[in-house]
Amino acid sequence: MKITMIAGSNQRAATSTRLAEYIKHLATLEGHQVTLIDLYQTPLPFYSPDDANAGHEALEKLKEAMLEAEGIVLATPEYHSGISGVLKNALDHLGQDHFNNKVVLSVSSAGGAIAVSSLTQMQTIVRNLHGINCPDWLSIGGDQRKNFQTGVTYQDIHPDVEKRVRRVVGSFLDLAKQLTVKLR
Repeated sequence: MKITMIAGSNQRAATSTRLAEYIKHLATLEGHQVTLIDLYQTPLPFYSPDDANAGHEALEKLKEAMLEAEGIVLATPEYHSGISGVLKNALDHLGQDHFNNKVVLSVSSAGGAIAVSSLTQMQTIVRNLHGINCPDWLSIGGDQRKNFQTGVTYQDIHPDVEKRVRRVVGSFLDLAKQLTVKLR
């Protein structure tokens, strides 16, 4: 199955991006083909409804990966009770054809205990783009973020955090697989 992930931070060492990399690792171990688009490494132009950015290489790659995806993961830091501006900008470039009938897992990292506001905001955007929100979502906050800081290996992730991430990712992959089979 093809999974496209968007890591929506413009910070080099974002814990939300490291969490997305770990999710990619887990999905790859299960035999899935995963494309991770890191908006820090591949910034996009500002969205314009005038389509002034047609032909922009990074934008075209994003759109192609999203069209090919059978499942989608959106990862963001929580800034001021919302998703990052770079993720919102990326989503503004996309349309219903990129999300229609695809399962989407929302993932967030927050300085506080949990990132409910950004997760809720992502799920609202996904609904408006006709995607199917995974019933589970994934948020790390406070001390849990230490598991995804630069230099921490996957073997060093706290067992409780690892168990929760694996459960949520497994649930997402199972649902995406079931839906993909039914739509073929």
